[in-house]
Amino acid sequence: MEFTADTLVSRAAHELGPGADQLIHDVERCLRDEVPELWDDPDLAQMALDNISEHIVVGLSALDQGIEPSRIEPPPAHMERARRLARRGKPVSGLLRSFRLAQGLILDRLLDEMSRLTSDAALVSEAARKLIATVTTYIDRTSEQSVLAFQEERDRRLRWRLSVVNEAGMRIGTTLDIARTTQELADLATEHCADQVTVDLLDSAFHEPDVPAESPLVLRRIAQRSVGEQAPEPTIETQQLHTYPAGSPPERALTLGQPSRHRTDASHFSLVVPLRARGVTLGVAQFFRYRGPDPFDDEDLLLAQEIAARAAVAVDNARRYTHARATALALQRSLLPQNMPQQSAVEVACRYLPAGAGAGVGGDWYDVIPLSGARVALVVGDVVGHGIQAAATMGRLRTAVRTLADIDLPPDELLTHLDDVVLRLSAAPDSDAVGDTGATCLYAVYDPVTGRCCLARAGHVLPTVVTPDGSADILDLPPGPPLGLGGLPFEAAEADLPGGSLLALYTDGLLESHDHDIDAGLSRLRQALARPAASLEATCDSVLQALLPARPDDDVALLLARTHALGAQQVATWDLEAEPAAVARARANVSEQLGTWGLQDLDFTAELVVSELVTNAIRYGRPPIRLRLIHDGSLLCEVSDDSNTTPHLRRARVFDEGGRGLLLVAQLAEHWGTRHARHGKTVWAELTDAAGFGAVDALT
Repeated sequence: MEFTADTLVSRAAHELGPGADQLIHDVERCLRDEVPELWDDPDLAQMALDNISEHIVVGLSALDQGIEPSRIEPPPAHMERARRLARRGKPVSGLLRSFRLAQGLILDRLLDEMSRLTSDAALVSEAARKLIATVTTYIDRTSEQSVLAFQEERDRRLRWRLSVVNEAGMRIGTTLDIARTTQELADLATEHCADQVTVDLLDSAFHEPDVPAESPLVLRRIAQRSVGEQAPEPTIETQQLHTYPAGSPPERALTLGQPSRHRTDASHFSLVVPLRARGVTLGVAQFFRYRGPDPFDDEDLLLAQEIAARAAVAVDNARRYTHARATALALQRSLLPQNMPQQSAVEVACRYLPAGAGAGVGGDWYDVIPLSGARVALVVGDVVGHGIQAAATMGRLRTAVRTLADIDLPPDELLTHLDDVVLRLSAAPDSDAVGDTGATCLYAVYDPVTGRCCLARAGHVLPTVVTPDGSADILDLPPGPPLGLGGLPFEAAEADLPGGSLLALYTDGLLESHDHDIDAGLSRLRQALARPAASLEATCDSVLQALLPARPDDDVALLLARTHALGAQQVATWDLEAEPAAVARARANVSEQLGTWGLQDLDFTAELVVSELVTNAIRYGRPPIRLRLIHDGSLLCEVSDDSNTTPHLRRARVFDEGGRGLLLVAQLAEHWGTRHARHGKTVWAELTDAAGFGAVDALT
C-alpha cells in the first residue's frame, strides 16, 4: 500500500486507537513517576488522569480523520478542570507538564507505528514532522486555554475573596457585644465558604483582660451556625463550658496559635483557626464542609484567617469595652447612695439606668441629704461624657455637694461654690475628667415645717410637681448656666409643696430620645406621674417604662420625693426677749412642751442645751430671738437671732469663766451646727435618748 505523509499519520493513529487503554495506562504510569504532586490528592489525580485520557482519545481520533490542528476541539470538560485546579488552590504547572509528558509518549508510539507500517525513511521523516507540528499545535492551544481559564478563575476567586473580606469588615463587629460579634462571624462564613461554623472563646477572655489562661483551657461555646439538611447536630450547646482533648486540632490551635486543615473522611473537611488579637489568643473558630466534593484549600484557609482576624479584633474590642463599662458601672453605683438616709420630710424612690452599649455609663447622679430643722436636700446632676472619667467626676461633685450642704448653704449659693469646684477640676492636669461644659445640677431644699421648697438649677432640666389633687406641672425656675462656665449668677425660687405632693427630679436622658424631643418627653412624663400607682417605687417603674426604650440612648437618673408636712403638734415656737430672765422662761416652756410630747427623759438635757443656746443669743446676738422645738423622731432645738456672727467651739482654760457653753452643747447633742439665712443665723442641736449625764460628767 502506497502512503503519503498524511495517510501514514492517519493509519498510525487508527492502528493505535484500539489500544488506547493500554496507552492511557502507560501515560498514567509515566505521570506517577514524573509528576508525583498530582497524586498527593486522589481527587486531583483522578481529574488529571481523566483529562489526559480524554485528550488522548480526542487526539487519536482527530489524527485518524485527518482534521486540521486548528479545528481539533479539546474535550468539553477541559476548561472546567483547569478552573477546578484554581478553585482548589493548586498550580497549573502540573497539568501543563502532564500534557508535555503525554505528548512525548504518544509521539514515540506513533513514530514506532509508522516505522512498522513502512520502511520508507523519507516518508516516515516527513510524516513525523507533520505529526509533531500537529500535536504541538494542539498541545500549545489547549495549554493556552488551560492557563487562560485557570487565571480567570484565580482572578475571580481573588475578587471574591476580597469582596468577602470587605463584607466581613462591614458585617462583623457592628456592635460591642461579644456574642453578636461571634455570631456575625459564623453567619458570614456559612454564607460563603463553609457548611458549619462553631466559635469557642476562652472562658478567661470574659474576665480580666490580658490575664493568661491556665491549663487546661476552658472554653465557652459562644456561637454556631449550620446550613443544609445534612448538618450534624453540635454536641456542645451555646454558652456551655467545655475543654478539648490534649493534642486535638482545636487544642493545638489554641496552644500554638497556628491554623490547620483537616480531612476526617472522603467528604468531610475542616479548618481550625485561632482567634488572636493584639498578641493574645481569645479562642478558636472551626469551619466544616460536608456538602461538596471540594476540600478546603490554602486560599480557603487564608480567607478563614482573614475574617477570623477581623472577628478577633472586634471581640477583643468588645470584651475590653465590656470590662471598662462594668468597671465604670461598678464605680458609678458605688458612688451613688446605697441606702436612703433616715428622714421624715419626704418619701423617696430613685433609679439609675446606664445607657445602652453604644454610649456606656455616664455621670448622672442623685442624692438625698438630711439637713438641720428636719429639712432635706434633693439633688440630681449630670456630668458631661461617659465612662470611668465621668463616673469619677460625678463622685467628686457629689462629695462636694454633700460638703457644701453640710454647712447649710442656700441652693443658689451652693451652686455658686459648686461652679468653682468644677472650674478648679477643669483647670487641673486631668481636665478631661470634666469636659468642655462641665456638668448640670438641680438642688432643692424642702422644709416640712413650712411646706416650702427652695430650688436652684445650673443648666439642668426643669423638675415636675404633682399636687395632691393629681395635676402635674413643670416648675418654672430661673435659668442658670451649666457648672464650669464661671462668672454667671444662680438664682433660687420657692414653691409651696403641701403634704402629699410629688416632686420629680431627673436628668435629660429620661426625656430625650432619637424618636422624640424633650417637649414630647415632658408631656409623657407628666402623664406617667399623674397616673395612680400602688407605691412610689411602682411610679418609678411606670415612668421608666413609659419614657425609655429597652436600650436608652443616654444614662438616666430619676428621683421621686413625696412630701410629708410636720403638723403644729410636732413644732413649738417661742419669741424671746433679749434679757437674762428669758433663759428661765425658755427652760420652763421647754419642760412643759416635752411633757406634752412624752419626752420627759430628755427634759434635763434639753434644758441645759436650750439654756446655753439662748444665753449665747442674748449675749452675742441681736434681737429678735426665737426658740423652736421640733419633734421628728429626735428632738431638734433651734435658737435664731438676727446676728450673722458664727459661734465657734473652743476649749476653755482652767480659770476661764466662759467658753464652755458650746462645748457642753456639742457633748450633749447627737449633732449640732449653725445655718445662716439672708438675715441672721440659727444655732441648732439634735438630741436623742443617748444624751444624758455622761457628757456632763465628762466636762467636770
